Amino acid sequence: MRLISWNVNGLRAVMKKGFEDIFYGLDADIFCLQETKLQAGQLELNLPAWESFWCYAEKKGYSGTAVFTRTSPIGVTYGIDLAEHDAEGRVITAEFEEFFLVCVYTPNAQDALRRLDYRMEWEDAFRDYVTGLDAKKPVVICGDLNVAHREIDLKNPKTNRGNPGFSDEERAKFGKLLESGFTDSFRYLYPELTGAYSWWSYRSNARANNAGWRIDYFLVSDRLRGNIDKAYICPEIMGSDHCPVGLDLKFD
Repeated sequence: MRLISWNVNGLRAVMKKGFEDIFYGLDADIFCLQETKLQAGQLELNLPAWESFWCYAEKKGYSGTAVFTRTSPIGVTYGIDLAEHDAEGRVITAEFEEFFLVCVYTPNAQDALRRLDYRMEWEDAFRDYVTGLDAKKPVVICGDLNVAHREIDLKNPKTNRGNPGFSDEERAKFGKLLESGFTDSFRYLYPELTGAYSWWSYRSNARANNAGWRIDYFLVSDRLRGNIDKAYICPEIMGSDHCPVGLDLKFD
């Protein structure tokens, strides 16, 4: 089973940059999007072999997630069932026979960490949510988690320490999530690989210089480690400041 996750940073814009060709080319069984930045009825997208599920932010042109799947899910829910966290269209959960899939777009702490307090509340609530799912069956979490966990997960760790996405607080919360029973699939296969990034600033030719960050993930319940076949990043795919990331799972 192939799963792809991509923060498109505005799906309507990426539609003009070959989204459908990219979508079909990656040939995923489940394809998850973050930061769709649209509302219902603002986009015509015909992908007949996939069922689609959308979670929209109340604020127009902001946030938003989507899931496309070839296999009909047992059920789909939106948000994490907490009103204070469910207005921004950040989470879609689809239940399948083997696992729960959670597509998430984690809130950014923003400049000067002005939203860090909210981010910390979100982290605790999200961790409680996914560990609750994990008690029922294994979980696959994918999306833009807006944090580089280790120093090898970004090009310039020393100059970025304390910045949004690389604050001690955010990194610690990510570590606590992993300790709660989840595995970073990419680092499981490539524990010390450097230069592997999924996001690049639009400034200073960052992408051309590969001065990036790895902030897009597939996390799996620890008991799914043996089902990981491949975990990969697709930096050659353009259209957004993020690139797609992928996970191939094998089931008997």
